[in-house]
Amino acid sequence: QIKESATLTRDVLEQHFNDLKGTLKKLLDERLLSLLQEVDVIEQESIKPLDECQKLIEHGVSTADELLREGESAVDGDVGQQNEKLCNFTKKALHIQLDSLPEVPSLVDVPCLSAQLDDCLLTILKNQIFRHGTVASRPPVQLEEFVEKPGGILVRWCKVDEDFTPQDYRLQFRKGTASHFEDVYVGSETEFMVLHIDPNVDYQFRVCARGDGRQEWSPWSVPQLGRTTLVPHEWTAGLEGYSLSSRRNIALRNDSQSCGVLYSKAPTYFCGQTLTFRQVPPGIETVGQPDRRDSLGVCVEQQNGFDSLQRDKAVCISTNGAVFVNGKEMTNQLPAVTSGSTVTFDMEVVQLGPCSNEGGNFKLRVTISSNNREVVFDWVLDQCCGSLYFGCSFSYPGWKVLVF
Repeated sequence: QIKESATLTRDVLEQHFNDLKGTLKKLLDERLLSLLQEVDVIEQESIKPLDECQKLIEHGVSTADELLREGESAVDGDVGQQNEKLCNFTKKALHIQLDSLPEVPSLVDVPCLSAQLDDCLLTILKNQIFRHGTVASRPPVQLEEFVEKPGGILVRWCKVDEDFTPQDYRLQFRKGTASHFEDVYVGSETEFMVLHIDPNVDYQFRVCARGDGRQEWSPWSVPQLGRTTLVPHEWTAGLEGYSLSSRRNIALRNDSQSCGVLYSKAPTYFCGQTLTFRQVPPGIETVGQPDRRDSLGVCVEQQNGFDSLQRDKAVCISTNGAVFVNGKEMTNQLPAVTSGSTVTFDMEVVQLGPCSNEGGNFKLRVTISSNNREVVFDWVLDQCCGSLYFGCSFSYPGWKVLVF
């Protein structure tokens, strides 16, 4: 691990600084070109009026020289033509203003270009460069625990550097030997449930953090493998009143008039696990209208002919928060289930006498949680149950439930 991480770190440093060299040269070339173009513009704009002034002066000198030659010709001519030439010369001279010259700017008003180059840039760059980058022997956060979930993995991580104050965490994963990691979570929590995990397949995880008030991320933690052996929870396909997602872990109560209980495909909930129902906001639609017959819960077996889990051999919660055990409503009540609500079921076995294949008293300690409140009760059954079905029923369309 030390040699591999050292080699990787060298490669990262060399690549990063090579990229910086290329980018810095490109930026310097662009700045040089911009300044040279600025010199060209100032030169062209400043010399234009001077060129025009020079042309006027040269034109005036040329005109005066031509007039002088005409005057000499008039004086040197014969007496017969002399008067006519002198008369023409006089008229032409009166119309030419030889004493008028264009205004020539003073020397101090003429631009004199120079380059102002401050050596402080090198000092700033030097200070920044020598502070740029660090080499860490240990990342400030590390992966701590992987908890198997049906079709998912609950990933937990922790801070290992006491001097580091995290603001956000960033969790990435990749399947098997895939070449690229992808973000799966960014936030302030120290655990995250990664869903859509194939059973019995290795996934590689890594986490990093961003310090309080900082923009850059810390070094990545040591990558670790996680997997789940638990098959994902799935709803049973084919019930007319419900539409399922492609992975069959989300059920939407549709507009069909058909009603009934939508059960899980198999009894995939085992005691000791946490079963979670989450009401997914159905896009632009509002959540379905609640009804006392609505139910979210678990049961010993699938029983057709019922429109709710408010029956024998089942425990459930209604969308109005009422809790039912074997069809009887409890006095304790939970908050109403709304869009975005999460309801969890936790069960542990409490034996009440002998349990055999022929049956016997069997008690489960049930905890149902919703919106930071929970109820705890004992559910007595007349048979041993190693695994349970889950189910839901809604009277009105619009309810959308994710199970994991």
